[in-house]
Amino acid sequence: MAAEFLGLQRFLVLAATDEAEAAWVTVLTGPPGFATAVDDRTVVADRLPGTGDPLEGLFETERQVGVLAIEPAARKRMRVNGRGRRHGDRLVIRTEQVYANCPKHIQTRSYADDSPSADRTALVTGELTADQRRWITAADTFFVGTYAAGLGADASHRGGNPGFVTVTDGGRLTWPDYVGNSMYMTLGNLELEPRCGLLFLDWENGHTLHLTGRARVDWDRERAAAVPGAQRLVDFDVEEVVEVVGGLPQRWSFGGYSRFNPV
Repeated sequence: MAAEFLGLQRFLVLAATDEAEAAWVTVLTGPPGFATAVDDRTVVADRLPGTGDPLEGLFETERQVGVLAIEPAARKRMRVNGRGRRHGDRLVIRTEQVYANCPKHIQTRSYADDSPSADRTALVTGELTADQRRWITAADTFFVGTYAAGLGADASHRGGNPGFVTVTDGGRLTWPDYVGNSMYMTLGNLELEPRCGLLFLDWENGHTLHLTGRARVDWDRERAAAVPGAQRLVDFDVEEVVEVVGGLPQRWSFGGYSRFNPV
């Protein structure tokens, strides 16, 4: 079932660290079948991080990776964690963990078409622009990459109604942690290692926004009680921003919000 699901997906979310051990998250895209399980311990993706991507060129040597295969239209997702390395024009992942997640907080989206950009460019800054702040606060979905020494990397999904992620004037992001599948992979990693990465997608226009920085889980119940549905809050301080124009060579149309999203 896991191999069949993987082979049907059009994009994978990929989390890893760079040479400075900063965590980043990106997206690999292709037609169904671009990523396959060639045996029970190996996944091969016929794509690598592209021009301007914060993970571009980093898989010449093996490194820990977290992968999330997600099908927004069906609200299904699966995590694959292991070690990845480039082989030719492919990314080969030796899996260590493979497991499904619950469908909560996934907004439905349908694949529209492929629209690769001929003018793919990257803007690298140390802080968020006003437009990027608006992008984040309007988002209903983002992806988180975390890791911990000896435990590997992980990629996960976060969703809610627009406005569930807030940004302060100083550039700190805060989002609620809702009731999920009670596995606490992301929160557990953050307790051990605060460095993490975030990825926001412009689904309609094909751009990507990558952030790296440090996060802290705030377990204060009184603070969380002020946010509908929050069990706890996560604060994230931005250290570097990479916006890739044309970073998502696909277009997706919005369907509807998850019924689990607090209002």
